[in-house]
Amino acid sequence: MKGATVEVQIVSRRVIRPEPATSPDGGPPEPEIMHLTPWDLRMIAVDYIQKGVLLPKPQTGGEAAHLVDSLASSFARALDRFYPLAGRLTVAEATDGGVPGPGIVVSLCCNGEGAEFVHAVAPEVTVGDITAPVYIPSVVWSLFPLNGALGTDVSLPVLAAQVTELADGVFVAMSLNHGVADGTTFWHFFSTWSEISRSGSSDAGGELSTPPPVLERWFLETSSVPITLPFGKLEDIVRRPEYPPVQECFFNFSAESVRKLKARANAEMAGTATATSTISSLQSLLAHTWRAVCRARELAPERETTYFLLVGCRGRVKGIPRDYVGNSVASAVARWTAGEVVEKGLGWAAWLLNRAVASFDEATVRDNLASWPQDPKFLYVKPPGEAAAAIMTGSSPRFDVYGNDFGWGRPVAVRSGAGNKTDGKVTVYAGRGGAGSMALEVCLEPEVLARLVADEEFMEAVSAAATA
Repeated sequence: MKGATVEVQIVSRRVIRPEPATSPDGGPPEPEIMHLTPWDLRMIAVDYIQKGVLLPKPQTGGEAAHLVDSLASSFARALDRFYPLAGRLTVAEATDGGVPGPGIVVSLCCNGEGAEFVHAVAPEVTVGDITAPVYIPSVVWSLFPLNGALGTDVSLPVLAAQVTELADGVFVAMSLNHGVADGTTFWHFFSTWSEISRSGSSDAGGELSTPPPVLERWFLETSSVPITLPFGKLEDIVRRPEYPPVQECFFNFSAESVRKLKARANAEMAGTATATSTISSLQSLLAHTWRAVCRARELAPERETTYFLLVGCRGRVKGIPRDYVGNSVASAVARWTAGEVVEKGLGWAAWLLNRAVASFDEATVRDNLASWPQDPKFLYVKPPGEAAAAIMTGSSPRFDVYGNDFGWGRPVAVRSGAGNKTDGKVTVYAGRGGAGSMALEVCLEPEVLARLVADEEFMEAVSAAATA
C-alpha cells in the first residue's frame, strides 16, 4: 500500500429492493408508515452506523463479478426479512401535535425504494495493511458507503452496503441510518445476510438460525403516536461543527489480559465500603482505557472527566422483544475528576462505571420516554471543547462479529467507518481470540493518541500480535 495515494475505486452502484408484496386484489399495497419512537428520534441527528468485516479472499477461483452478484443476491434476500430498511424517511407537517407553533412528524415510509449496493476495488490494499498496524490507515474509511451522511438526510437510502475487493481479501461493510435502528439491529441484519450467503438459501423465508426480526415499532402504552417535533423543518435540529483531525488505533486484548484487569479491579475494591457488586470484564477494560486517556490528554487533576456508556434496553425494559428492529438504547454516565480517576486506581475507575450501569432504572427510562416529546433532546457528537475530557463508548463485545462467515471463511478483522469519529470515541468489539478476548477502536486527537500508544501501563495489557 502506498499510504495516502491509495484510492478505492467504485466499480458499480445498484439499488437492491425487497421482493414486492401484493395486496388482496393483486396490486401493490399502500406503503406502510412506521412512526419513529423517542429513542429513534433522539438518534436522528448523528452519522450513520458504519461497521464492516475483513474477509479472506475466496479460493474458488471464480470471477469477482460472480462473487459480488452472489453477495448482492443474498443481501436482497436479507432485505426481504428487514423490508422497512428498504424504505425512506419522510417529513410531514404536523396536523395536531399539541405543541404551539409549527411542528413536523418524521416517519419511516416502507415503500420498497431500496437499499444501495456498491461494488468497489482497492487492488493495492492488502489484508496486512489493515490488520498489522496499530494505527488504522485512512483508507479504511473509504471502504464504507454514505460517508458523511446524517440521519436527517432523508433523501438518502436508510441502508447501504459496500463490497470492496482488496489485493488478497474482501471487505464487506454496511451503513445504517441511526435514526431507524441501533447496533443490535445492525448486526442482526448483517448476521442474517451472512447466513443466507453462507447457506446458499434461495428462500429468504426459509429456516435460518438467525431469528426473524420483530418489525413493529415499540411505544409506551401511554404514548401519543405519531410524535410531533416542535420545529418548522428537520434541518433545524442539525449541527455540523468543525472538528479537529483525529486518528484511530485498534487494540486487541487477550482473554488472559482481560481476566487480569478484572481480577485487579475487583481485588482493589474488595472489602471497601463502596464495593456492592462484582466489576465486569468490560468495565475493567474500559476503566483501564479511561485512566490511560486521562493521562494521555494531560488533564489537570481538578478537571472533570465524563464517561458516556450506551446501554442496551432489550432485556432491561419489559415488553421490548429481543429481536426488535429499532433503537433501544439508553445512556449511563460516570463523572469524576481526572486526578482521582488516575490516582485512585483501576478498581475505583471501574467501580464508577459499574455504578453508572447499576443505576439503570426501568421506571426512570420509561419516564424519560414519556416526557421526551414535550422537551425533545437529540444526541449530538460533543463539540470540540466539551469533548476534550469526555469518552463515549458504543457497540458491544456481545455482537458476534466474527461469526459472519459469508461462505468462504470467518472474518479476519472488524473495523468501523468515519461515522461519529471524533475525539474520545471508543468502539468495543468481541476479540478474534475467542471467548473472553476483546478489542477497542480508540479515536483521539493525534498527539493524544501518540501518548496513549507510548503509555507503558496501558500497552502492557494490549496483545502483542495485532491480529490476536
